[in-house]
Amino acid sequence: MQIGIFTVGDVTSDPTTGRAPTEYERIKAMTTIAEHAEAVGLDVFATGEHHNKPFVPSSPTTLLGHIAARTERLTLSTSTTLITTNDPVKIAEDYAMLQHLADGRVDLMLGRGNTAPVYPWFGKNIADGLPLTVENYQLLRRLWDEDVVDWEGRFRTPLRGFTSTPRPLDGIPPFVWHGSIRTPEIAEIAAYFGDGFFANNIFWPASHYTRLINLYRERFEHYGHGRADQAIVGLGGQFFMRRNSQDAWNEFRPYFDNAPVYGHGPSMEDFTAQTPLTVGSPQEVIEKTLTFREHFGDYQRQLFLVDHAGLPLKTVLEQLDLLGEIAPTLRAEFDARRPAHVPSGPPTHATRLAALQARSDADVPAGV
Repeated sequence: MQIGIFTVGDVTSDPTTGRAPTEYERIKAMTTIAEHAEAVGLDVFATGEHHNKPFVPSSPTTLLGHIAARTERLTLSTSTTLITTNDPVKIAEDYAMLQHLADGRVDLMLGRGNTAPVYPWFGKNIADGLPLTVENYQLLRRLWDEDVVDWEGRFRTPLRGFTSTPRPLDGIPPFVWHGSIRTPEIAEIAAYFGDGFFANNIFWPASHYTRLINLYRERFEHYGHGRADQAIVGLGGQFFMRRNSQDAWNEFRPYFDNAPVYGHGPSMEDFTAQTPLTVGSPQEVIEKTLTFREHFGDYQRQLFLVDHAGLPLKTVLEQLDLLGEIAPTLRAEFDARRPAHVPSGPPTHATRLAALQARSDADVPAGV
């Protein structure tokens, strides 16, 4: 089980002081958070891609490339890369370059994006969101899998004899997750290609995401990639921890009430009862996170949102310290419940390279 964090990179005023960080401070804070995530033993740091206020991570590969140079073990990912408004050629080249810089510690999550104005900013129409997703991903796969590509589609100029550079590290493209919070067609795409499916289940009740994940699992098996329970699933989550549960509730409440996404909406009591948000002690976070398996089955990656809603950097780093303390327990408990035939984590560059080399060795005739 991989346990990590993701950031949406919002620039939000601290409701207890009224002060908002500058863009410079927020960007530098995200790099500090990633470094601290590695220091406390987490597995993954992922960044969103946004091109509108109040968010700053408009260039994920720039941010992740910088973090790659300052870390050694952390898997670097996205949450999400916009497959609809980015050129697939640019995605192919940017993330292959990042692979080389990070020694393979890279995967990415693709998504349509749910901010309507972004589409025309990049010359696209939101009504074409699904067909853009399908066409762009088909092209991205070919750009990574084939050295020379001829392509003609609906949404971009044709390619003739094109080779994207650099080529994927060791001939192995980054592992791809497809992120969705409501679209069954995205689960179908992930299953068809045998990719991972990430349900960022931080807003709605578990029953909503159970349907999407079950569809993905069924179709993963249908397309011959393995049994349904072997499909590669990731989940989102949120928490705010203090040693004393009531201290956590008292401290987090003003941040929850003013958060950009759900602030001024449901009460924190209702939201924690109906969604994965946990506010309380480390033991309460462990107990609630372990219930995710009851809804969604065994899964391979758990990412938490911890740095949003104007929380000060000092507080975020304290949250990471606590997450680092409970992460070994979460891994051990999930692993103890997982059947032997179910993957304990998602594919990594190292495991995929080993599998590729094993297949190559098996193809060599005896005595050669």
